Amino acid sequence: MNTQDTPTQIRHDDDSAVVIVGSGAGGGTLAHELVEKGIKVVLLEAGPYLKNEDYHQDEWAAFNQMAWLDPRTTSGSWRIARDFPNLPAWIVKAVGGTTTHWSGATPRFKAHEFAARSTYGRVDGANLLDWPVTLRDLERYYEHAEKKIGSTHRHGRPPLPANNNYKVLANGAERLGYRHYATGPYGTNAEPYDGRPASIQDGFNFQGDKNKSKWSTMVSEIPKALRTGLLDLRPNSQAVQITHTPEGRVDGVVYADRDGVLHRQKARIVAVAGNAIETPRLLLMSASPLFPEGLANSSGQVGRNYMRHTSGSVYASFDQAVNMYRGETMAGLIADESRHDIDRGFVGGYYMETIALGPAFLASFVDPGSWGPDFTALLDNYVNTAGMWITGEDMPQETNRITLNTTVTDRLGLPVPNVHFDDHSNDVAMREHAYNQATLLYDAVGAVSVHRTPPYPSTHNMGTARMSERPEDGVVNGFGQAHDVPNLFVSDGSQFTTSAAANPTLTIVALAIRQAEYIAEQMAQTML
Repeated sequence: MNTQDTPTQIRHDDDSAVVIVGSGAGGGTLAHELVEKGIKVVLLEAGPYLKNEDYHQDEWAAFNQMAWLDPRTTSGSWRIARDFPNLPAWIVKAVGGTTTHWSGATPRFKAHEFAARSTYGRVDGANLLDWPVTLRDLERYYEHAEKKIGSTHRHGRPPLPANNNYKVLANGAERLGYRHYATGPYGTNAEPYDGRPASIQDGFNFQGDKNKSKWSTMVSEIPKALRTGLLDLRPNSQAVQITHTPEGRVDGVVYADRDGVLHRQKARIVAVAGNAIETPRLLLMSASPLFPEGLANSSGQVGRNYMRHTSGSVYASFDQAVNMYRGETMAGLIADESRHDIDRGFVGGYYMETIALGPAFLASFVDPGSWGPDFTALLDNYVNTAGMWITGEDMPQETNRITLNTTVTDRLGLPVPNVHFDDHSNDVAMREHAYNQATLLYDAVGAVSVHRTPPYPSTHNMGTARMSERPEDGVVNGFGQAHDVPNLFVSDGSQFTTSAAANPTLTIVALAIRQAEYIAEQMAQTML
C-alpha cells in the first residue's frame, strides 16, 4: 500500500516534538519507546508504507518494490565496486526500513568486542577505538530488545525447528568439533508471540514476511506507537537538510514529499537513523557557515570508518536433495569462530550462518559475471545445494568512507553518496579462514563440490558517525548524542565504534531503547 494516509497530527511549526529520520531498527524502535514515555514524535520515512499483504511473492519484483534504488556510486578495491557499482548496499526504502528485509539473527556482541583497541592492540591501518559503553552497560537493554523482538532461545522462547539446510550445517559442525551451534537466536516466532503468529516455515522471506511471524518495526513497533496517538508517521518524506539556530542547536528538518515538494518540520530534538550511508550523507548535506564540513563534524569523522562486516558465502552440492529453501532462510548459526584468537592469523571473529537464495538471486550473486558449464552446474544442482553465509568483524579504516558525489545527483538534484571501501588485510585473512572452515565442514558431510561466493552488496552498514569518549575521535557520545550539537542524535548502526562479529540489529535496538531512556530523562530535566 503506497500511502500517506496516516493523518498529520503535529503541525509543521510545532517545535516541541522529537523528529526522527528513518523508521528501521533504530528509528522505529526509538519512536515507539519515546511515545510510550509520553513524548510526541514525527517519524520521517523516505519510502512508502508497505504492509505485509503488499509484498510481492517474486524475489525480483519484491526487490524492486522494497530496495533503496536511488543512485549511488562506488569506489575502492573491493570487488563490489566492479560487480555492483550502483548497489553497494542492499537496504530498504519503506516504513520499517531494513527490518523488513533482514535474516532475523539476534546474537549479542561480546564483552571484548566493545573494547577492540584494548583487546586487539595496535592493528596497522585500522582506526580501532574502544566503545564508550560496555557489555555490562547494555545487558539490561539487550534483554529488553530480545523480549521486544521475541528472539528464540532467549527468555524461555522456544527454538525454531531445524530445516535441512541447518541439519547439514549442524552435522558438519559436530564432525569438525564445534560446540556452539543452534537454530538461533532468531527474530522469527516458533510459536505465537506478541500478536504475531508462529512461522509457517515459508522460506524466501528476506524481502517481506507476509506471515508477520518475523519481527520488524513495521509489524510491531510502529503500529504500537501509532496507537498512542503521539506518533506522526510520514512516509514518502525524504529528509534533505537538518537546520540549526545561530547558537548551533538543531531546530528542524527539511524534507521532500513524494512529489518533490519541500517542507520544514520544526523540532526540539532530531535523531537520524537513515542507515550508515544515508545518515552521514544527510549530515554532510546539512553543512553551513557554522558547520562548514558538515553538521556535527568538527572531528572530521562523519562518513569515515565505514564497516560492512567481513562476508562471503559458501555453497555445497550433494548427491541427494537438500531443499535448502524450505523452512526459515537463516535459522541456524555456528558461534565457535566468533571468539578472538590470534593463532588463526587475525584479530576478531566471525559467525557461520545458514542462507538460502532463490534461483534468480543465486544466479546473480553466486559468481557475478561468470558463465559456462561450471556456473550452470551450480544452478542445475540447486535442489541438492546447501548454503552458509559468513559474517565477521571488519576493521574500521578512516579511508573507508561515505562522501558526497557532486557530479551525480538523485531525483531531487542532491549529490548522491559515494561508498569507498578497501578490505583490510585482517578482513582478507578472516574471510580466507572462514572459506576454508566452511569447505572442511561441507567436505566432512560428503559434499560433491564446494563453491566460494564473493561478498554481496552489504546489508550490515556501520560506523560512519561513530561513538567515542573524546569528541576529536568520533561524532557522538555513548548515548548517540552528537558531541558538537547536544540536541542531535544518531540512532542507527552509524554510531557503532567497531563492527563486532554479530549481526547488528539486536544491538541497534538495544542502543535505541537506552537512548530513548536518556532523551526522556534529559527532556524532563529541560536539559534538551
